Amino acid sequence: MGLVETLAELYAEGRPVNEATAEEILGRLEAKKNYIPSSDRVRKEFAYVLLKEYRGYLAGRTENKK
Repeated sequence: MGLVETLAELYAEGRPVNEATAEEILGRLEAKKNYIPSSDRVRKEFAYVLLKEYRGYLAGRTENKK
């Protein structure tokens, strides 16, 4: 819930695609009452997928600017 809005906020803030941004995405989604597992392994996997989504979001924004 709220993933697209979160990605848009991070884009507007100029956040790079890195581990800190992945943790920020997780934190913002948790704040929006999304369930994020507490297992370190699962959180890392989830962070990886979210970062991939953010990378795709950025690519889409770049394509739209052309």
